[in-house]
Amino acid sequence: MDLIESNLLALKQLEFDSVNQDFLLTWEKSRDEIEALLLTAEIFAEMHRLKKPFRLFDSGLAISIFRDNSTRTRFSFASAVNALGLGLAELDEVKSQIAHGETVRETATMIAFLAEAIGIRDDMFLGEGNRYMREVSAALREGFEAGVLHQHPAVINLQCDIDHPTQTAADLLHLKKHFGSLKALRGKKIAMTWAFSPSYGKPLSVPQGIIGLLTRFGMEVTLAHPPGYDLIPEVVELARENSQSSGGRFHQAESMEEAFAGADIVYPKSWAPYKVMEERTALLKQGNREGLKALEQTCLANNARFKNWECDEAKMKLTKGGSALYMHCLPADISGVSCERGEVAREVFEKYRLETYREAGCKPFVIAAMIAMARIPDLPTQLARMNA
Repeated sequence: MDLIESNLLALKQLEFDSVNQDFLLTWEKSRDEIEALLLTAEIFAEMHRLKKPFRLFDSGLAISIFRDNSTRTRFSFASAVNALGLGLAELDEVKSQIAHGETVRETATMIAFLAEAIGIRDDMFLGEGNRYMREVSAALREGFEAGVLHQHPAVINLQCDIDHPTQTAADLLHLKKHFGSLKALRGKKIAMTWAFSPSYGKPLSVPQGIIGLLTRFGMEVTLAHPPGYDLIPEVVELARENSQSSGGRFHQAESMEEAFAGADIVYPKSWAPYKVMEERTALLKQGNREGLKALEQTCLANNARFKNWECDEAKMKLTKGGSALYMHCLPADISGVSCERGEVAREVFEKYRLETYREAGCKPFVIAAMIAMARIPDLPTQLARMNA
């Protein structure tokens, strides 16, 4: 039995119905839905490898709204919708009627008449990004239920202030492939650590997404950061609850060395302190440029106190067998390459560079799977027909 056939069989044994459902936070999805997502993504990846099309749509539109810069997620979304048979349109808020005061409710409805999916990245404002996605979704549901729209387009979170579902699901798929199965992840230790960066204001959504998802699979998840670089407290508590339910372990460490000790996987990634992001959001809303400049200087000075929080060869030797899997959502701040000092030493990154590319390569198929699960009734049957 080949991979496609075995995954189709596994899909039929799961209980999930995601049709007309958005994908906004991984922890809003059941364990079966997450497993189905990975199985479907693997089917799409294998079909692509075998040069088999997986065009589930004959027509229709996918719309992307990027309120922050993006390379990997932008092109992953474009690749996914193209492979599924959808056209792509990107909403430029500056060139739309939003600039003239058009409401979110009206914009969402106007762009959605023939749309199957709307992907949104909105990660810059703490307390705003996920809320905006839900406002868009509510407008779409109202339009669908009132008969204004013929279908309810799926809203896909391409990164918000709380979570980065397409990234963390791709990370989980990468781990599944690397270790052989989801069951093999049980008991594996991952160190999700802060790392030094010469920039500030990086979102909290990746580390929060990692601890919110991987704690559901019986893993030993260690979160480490310098004093004051806390994540959203509710997400940390969620991770703790997940680990208790899954039989895993969630632990907070005070140093990168402690977190790396005996780790099977390391994920060193910079982020801004939760309180700083709150303050930054308030200043951005006020349009307080001087306040933002002052905050940036304060944050950069504080970051500089922790330049030793770098993933280097000495710290990698502390990991299990000295050869833990290095992961990063990219782009990484690479010491001596993209910056003088950064998140990861050049030697370490170069050793694992192709692995990080494989990790990134999971994302287009994960996004395609999210859209397919949200829009295609009886997906396993449709996939089986395509593979026949």
